[in-house]
Amino acid sequence: MEVKASSPTDIVIEEFNKTKKDWDDGYVQTLDHIHAIENYGKSRSTATGDVAKKDSLPRLNGLAQDGLSLLTTAQFNLDLLVPQLPTDDHIQNARMLLLSWSKQIQSLRSSLRHANLQAKSNMRKAAKEERELLLGGGEESTVRRRNLQTKAGMTSAAESITESLRRTRQLMVQEVERSGNTLMAFEESTGVLKKAESEYKGHRSLLMRTRNLLSTMKRQDVIDRVIGVVGVVIFLLVVLYVVSKRVGILKLKNMVLASVKAAMANKAEIVERADVGGAINHMGRVNEHVGPNVDFNLEQPMMHDEL
Repeated sequence: MEVKASSPTDIVIEEFNKTKKDWDDGYVQTLDHIHAIENYGKSRSTATGDVAKKDSLPRLNGLAQDGLSLLTTAQFNLDLLVPQLPTDDHIQNARMLLLSWSKQIQSLRSSLRHANLQAKSNMRKAAKEERELLLGGGEESTVRRRNLQTKAGMTSAAESITESLRRTRQLMVQEVERSGNTLMAFEESTGVLKKAESEYKGHRSLLMRTRNLLSTMKRQDVIDRVIGVVGVVIFLLVVLYVVSKRVGILKLKNMVLASVKAAMANKAEIVERADVGGAINHMGRVNEHVGPNVDFNLEQPMMHDEL
């Protein structure tokens, strides 16, 4: 199944095609290694036997296991990509392909077990043939023993190297797993940091609003204080103005009252003087009418008729 990248999800499509290609390559290589294991120990006259003699059985098993691991990884990647495919048809086909891959991996594992059994059988047959040749006489047996000793040393050295490489591979696999765990931890930490950043942004906006509100309250407090001080000053000025006005009116009132009293006192004095002068003038006129011979004794009391 080949999917063309003709939608906005080109990256997913490319990853899908790359995963499928990795699977195909890994499947062919793993199958070749399983066939090599199955033919391991056969007669050198066959072509596959020549290939099997070049690599030891542990190394072939290691390569086959690596191929199975690669196939398992491709299956895992495909499982992750299935929900991201653009259409339902692609998703359905990918799921069918995933099920087919799972069956093929199980078949490869079964073939690998069968190939190892066949390789052990071939090795037993080869060892039996070697014993028959070694127990036989003649120059060919001598040459065979020498070659076997040399080959045994080389095999031992190869096995030790293979074991060292296997340990190295195991360490690398453990390191890869540790790196994967570290990456997962980093991703979780990144998610936590993003969440904390979003919460910080929310709190930051709240803090900004709170700070603006506090600034407004401070300005309002300063304005209220200024208004209060100005009001008190205006009130004091008004009080002083009223007091000053009141004091001026009292002074004016006192001055007016004093002037009125003085005017009244002067008027009374003038009137009194005028009354005294009039009385004197009246007495003078009376005296003129009576005549000069009439003598009034002003000091004698008037006589009243007694009954």
